[in-house]
Amino acid sequence: MTTTMISLEAHLQERIAGGGKVLLPYVTAGIIDDWVDLVEAVIDAGADAVEIGIPFSDPAMDGTTIQEASVVSLDRGMTPAQALTELRGRQYGVPLIAMTYYNLVYRYGHERFASDAAAAGVRATILPDLPMELAEEWAAAAAEHGIENILLAAPVTSDERLGQVAQKTAGFVYVVSTMGTTGERQNVDDAASVLARRVKAVGSKPAIVGFGISGPETAVAASRESDGVIVASALMRKVLDGESVDQAASFVAQMRAALDAAYPTS
Repeated sequence: MTTTMISLEAHLQERIAGGGKVLLPYVTAGIIDDWVDLVEAVIDAGADAVEIGIPFSDPAMDGTTIQEASVVSLDRGMTPAQALTELRGRQYGVPLIAMTYYNLVYRYGHERFASDAAAAGVRATILPDLPMELAEEWAAAAAEHGIENILLAAPVTSDERLGQVAQKTAGFVYVVSTMGTTGERQNVDDAASVLARRVKAVGSKPAIVGFGISGPETAVAASRESDGVIVASALMRKVLDGESVDQAASFVAQMRAALDAAYPTS
């Protein structure tokens, strides 16, 4: 059936309250035949939640790796309905986050998408192309099904707007580490640390850094000022390059171990 009904934010705050850092891996739905096994494997490796990328043909915010993963998935016949159907029927133990683009949600229908997503274990959404000012209808439909709508903040976000994002977001604030598209980087931009501090100064929501997390070292560095990290491109690159589910999960386990060593829980 579905995963636990605990909200994403409450679940993440449990990790943060003890001094630990959040680790959120990303898996593109349909990238391989056993992609749901990969979701379970990264949870077993220490993920606090898993971001499920529902592929879209024009992913404007995604870099080359996630675009490639989306193309592979779409070529294999993956659809939003199929992704949610394949997730349904298993229990995951942690919340799932659906990351996609608003056009898919709009065409699917707010109520239907929220209902189907909730049944699949989804507890939050990231819709990067849906502006905060236009998100109220979707956020209301999502909330009816226990789904939180996560908003993004970028280094150029003004103080006034950042306060609004921190107030209106649910789950956490997605801290965009640098301007541009997603992708692996050897170093996380210092702007990420500055932005994470700004987010935490204006609200109580967790500040989680995405974009550019390439491995254990960047995960630890990006978590100094933030509450944790999202790893997407680096993980999907391993899958695209032919690594097995176990090998990809081992990469996540390495980041979990590095975060726990650097930021031990009390």
